[in-house]
Amino acid sequence: MHEELAPVLALMPDEHKVVVAGREFWQGHLHGHEVVAVLARIGKVAAATTATVLAERFQVGRVVFTGVAGGLGPGVQVGDVVVASEFLQHDMDASPIFPRHELPLYGRSRFAADPALAGALCEAARVSLQRARVHRGLVVSGDRFVSTTAEARALQAELPDALAVEMEGAAFAQVCHDFDVPFAAVRTISDRADDAAHGDFLQFIRTVASPYSAAIVEALLRGLPRY
Repeated sequence: MHEELAPVLALMPDEHKVVVAGREFWQGHLHGHEVVAVLARIGKVAAATTATVLAERFQVGRVVFTGVAGGLGPGVQVGDVVVASEFLQHDMDASPIFPRHELPLYGRSRFAADPALAGALCEAARVSLQRARVHRGLVVSGDRFVSTTAEARALQAELPDALAVEMEGAAFAQVCHDFDVPFAAVRTISDRADDAAHGDFLQFIRTVASPYSAAIVEALLRGLPRY
């Protein structure tokens, strides 16, 4: 969301815009790091395009994703933060040719986040958001905004270790795997992906998720070694 990107751009004193594939990529510096900031777009295909441009055109050395998600895991509540340890597409189903969730020709259903980058992201979240609970585990992605109790319970039964559900992370993880680019993601929990998930989403973005993302990114880049 634009509301999430704006506070990150405010941290960059020298950003300039480059338009590729209809997307605005902002190049500049943040705490001494060369960075490229961009909206991922919504959905797996749009996100995969964005990730591919980052890898191919800008040749980034690592990718960090911030955003919001619906909570699935026990104890994962609104306002909590989830740092992904691995990613899975919950709507991938090429059965009976391949097992449900397995990505054709990959021989796997899950992609791991880069352990070092995810660990640094987790520490940045804990340091910068001392009042928020930080979880680490499986995040699942699909091309559907999960917003009914029935859907949430079905996902919980099928993928009991899933902590959160969203629409882009697994696509980014797959592209970053293909290009051998370290990837990590953090999500602020905006709802419980159930019948009560129709609250004031933009208000939550502005007042909670957006400040969280900026604070985490700033703390992360303060602590990361420069390439």
